[in-house]
Amino acid sequence: MRSAELQVATIGGGCFWCTEAVFQRLKGVEKVVSGYSGGNVPGKPTYREVCSGLTGHAEVIQIHYNPEIISFEELLIIFMTTHDPTTLNQQGADRGTQYRSVIFYHNEDQKDVAEQVLKELTSEFDRPIVTELSPLTNFFEAEDYHQNYYNDNSTQGYCTFVIDPKLYKLRRLYADKLKPES
Repeated sequence: MRSAELQVATIGGGCFWCTEAVFQRLKGVEKVVSGYSGGNVPGKPTYREVCSGLTGHAEVIQIHYNPEIISFEELLIIFMTTHDPTTLNQQGADRGTQYRSVIFYHNEDQKDVAEQVLKELTSEFDRPIVTELSPLTNFFEAEDYHQNYYNDNSTQGYCTFVIDPKLYKLRRLYADKLKPES
């Protein structure tokens, strides 16, 4: 039996170090790449340029996943429940348009699923969901030192105080979706 062809999802929920750490731990996720999407300036942006808030890019991750193991819908539900989709251009202390909650869809099927998930989850939150839904127009891989950040730097303060609680929540809510080593 041939294994399924990997599919790609592109999402942003604040700092890409946080979302990368969450999605790397899920069964069916083969690779997670931190990067930038949604900007409106020519050329590949740098981290410094994106952090200025002037390029229009969001910090995002691209998730390469096996749809026979985890669906796009499941990925989005986990995404929406492991960050705060009700804060505009902010996650915790990280503020600016580069930290916006966003789903960049790759095709109409992804758009339809995302619209349905956003609609279904509306009642789960006390405030309105502000997650942007936009077509993917670009993706630029972030610098090497941003890749696999939590796994390489888990004892740093940001990781301990910001990412560890997200991973705890992930384990509490989605233990059945985690890879054995998670």
